[in-house]
Amino acid sequence: MATVISGKEVSAKVRAEVREECEKLKAKGITPGLAVIIVGDDPASRVYVNNKKKACADVGFLSEEYALPAETTQEELLSLIDTLNKRTDIHGILCQLPLPKGLDETAVIHAIDPKKDVDAFHPFNVGKIMIGDYDFLPCTPAGVMELIHFAGINVSGKSCVVIGRSNIVGKPMAMLLLHENGTVTICHSKTKNLKEICAEADILVAAVGRPKFVTADMVKEGAVVLDVGINRDENGKLCGDVDYAAVEPKASYITPVPGGVGPMTIAMLMKNTLKAAVLQSK
Repeated sequence: MATVISGKEVSAKVRAEVREECEKLKAKGITPGLAVIIVGDDPASRVYVNNKKKACADVGFLSEEYALPAETTQEELLSLIDTLNKRTDIHGILCQLPLPKGLDETAVIHAIDPKKDVDAFHPFNVGKIMIGDYDFLPCTPAGVMELIHFAGINVSGKSCVVIGRSNIVGKPMAMLLLHENGTVTICHSKTKNLKEICAEADILVAAVGRPKFVTADMVKEGAVVLDVGINRDENGKLCGDVDYAAVEPKASYITPVPGGVGPMTIAMLMKNTLKAAVLQSK
């Protein structure tokens, strides 16, 4: 039976720490401010944005939402980002992805001031993560590392496999494991012998976006299994990339879906926004 690593528990701890530090900043006359831009009416994006707003209220941040219609032009969006870049009371800027068709996500990411890039998607911040000298980390991989540390798992010397190579999760996840001396393999849709490679992993991170993709025969006895996926199964029920019921008896540690990595993403966003406020106030 695996030990379940609760993202609810760890995220509550992170938020409490952020709340405490926020109070200290407010005593100096600084309130961390986060601006969230949402373009169009994607239902999943709306849920995420609402959760971010609630989290800001919970830790004591200033929170501003810019809900723009789907027909917003590239120029209008970049003009808003420029305005937010110049505001001293806004320390973090986040543009909810994906954007509607016709808008250039790359140009939008590049337009955000790297000092306010609390998603850590700007090439400047990505480069800093690569060399291990960073201010901000992408929220989901940072949340996974926080769960690993909370459980007291030592990454050094372990065989680590990341399934998925996205810029948002897979690639930075591999870098963070590497920075802690893990021996890292990144698997993707063109990987041969995927099952065999996964079955060798001491630490397995699933970030592939396919429900119950990781089955018991892909998991080594006693492996640590971290599930980044948020999907719906055939009955419309929330599930991860890991077949939890089948894998849990084999794993030593596992994260559930929901209640695992999900809550950590927003907690780490709060941590990044706090750090941005501290850096900008110096």
